[in-house]
Amino acid sequence: MIIYSPHMLKTYQTCPRKFYFTYVERVNVPRLSTPFEKGKKIHALANYYLSGIDISQIETALTPEERAVWQTLLANLYFLKKCLKSEYQLSCKISNFWIGGRLDAVMCEGEKYYILDYKTGSTPKNAQYDYQTMTYLLCLDRHLKNYESLEFVYINLKDNRDDVITFTPQLKNEYGKMITKICEKINSDKLYKPLCENCKTCEYNGFCTKEL
Repeated sequence: MIIYSPHMLKTYQTCPRKFYFTYVERVNVPRLSTPFEKGKKIHALANYYLSGIDISQIETALTPEERAVWQTLLANLYFLKKCLKSEYQLSCKISNFWIGGRLDAVMCEGEKYYILDYKTGSTPKNAQYDYQTMTYLLCLDRHLKNYESLEFVYINLKDNRDDVITFTPQLKNEYGKMITKICEKINSDKLYKPLCENCKTCEYNGFCTKEL
């Protein structure tokens, strides 16, 4: 059974050929991980903290820049709410397809629920219709069943800003249709034609050709 993650959907939208190399042929190309190290540390630290683990020793190992980012997250009003789940793996079935992923955290305040996603870099340009937003909200909506409100909160730690998307019945309907449409397209694609708009930054550019 295939569970389509937001990254899989974004990859296909970016370039079907890249999706083919990544998820069909599973071609591994070494990439520098340095730009992502700060984000990994903050995510791990947040998970330990929300899980009730003593992080005092870990905090001493942070760089000044990392410590500043961590303090920004600690002061965030959404991060201060009651934590239900941290690093929460969740999936659901939409139409004939399974979608899912790992949520940074699910917080609550009474019957109000919040999906948190920490960003040490940039947040999505069109956050309301980002595949991560759509996938996570649809999955948690299916899991909760009854609630007063449900919001997705991108915590931008770089600019100390929150981007909030409130889940509505209209968005639920839109998201379901959009997710189903791209999953159907992926499922029926046999050619994986390349889109050449992002070739210069693609890790497969060195050996990608126009033909499979």
